[in-house]
Amino acid sequence: MRTPIVAAALLIAALAAHAQEAVGKGIYTCTTADGRRLTSDRPIPECTSREQRVLNADGSQRATLPPFLSPEERAAKEAADRRAAAERLAQLDAIRRDRTLVQRYPTEAAHQRARNAALDDANKAMRISERRIKDLGAERKPLLDEAEFYKGRPLPAKLKQQLDANDASVEAQQVLIENQKAEIVRINTRFDAELARLKKLWAGAAPGSMPPLGELPKAAPPATPSAPKR
Repeated sequence: MRTPIVAAALLIAALAAHAQEAVGKGIYTCTTADGRRLTSDRPIPECTSREQRVLNADGSQRATLPPFLSPEERAAKEAADRRAAAERLAQLDAIRRDRTLVQRYPTEAAHQRARNAALDDANKAMRISERRIKDLGAERKPLLDEAEFYKGRPLPAKLKQQLDANDASVEAQQVLIENQKAEIVRINTRFDAELARLKKLWAGAAPGSMPPLGELPKAAPPATPSAPKR
């Protein structure tokens, strides 16, 4: 069985062989942690944790051999490399998004037209619900007039059912109106954030040079009307 010292020596030898193969033949020189200056025709085991210079026969520097990494150091470097790659991709994506935004909205007028179009559907839905509530009020009036005949007495089942259904329909339309109001707030918040960014881009800011817009506010989950009162 190999002892830890033997295993370490073998690992160092393998790393040195790999480094020599990558850099080529030359004169290796380094200064150890205790100040000794060492020279060899191959990577120096005593300097595996330190930078080594590779010289030509005339003493000029050919290359630099970085310190060999421990498994832990190698894992940390790979993690750092992955983070750097992810950051580069995010930066490229930010540049692409900004360029797309400017292409889509070359002027403030174009952006305002898009805002108006996005708000139009929500406003139309609100108006439909408001008209429906008005119609339901008109439908309720004769039901209330009929209910006056039963003042102080239980209402007939059919009349009570009609009043309950009318109440439920009104409440459902009120919920729809509140949902559309929340959607209008979300749309305006999104377009406000875009416009602030566009003004900087139109003024000459480099695409991808600003913090991301971040998560745009999501529409609130639709509210649901409560059960009809009995």
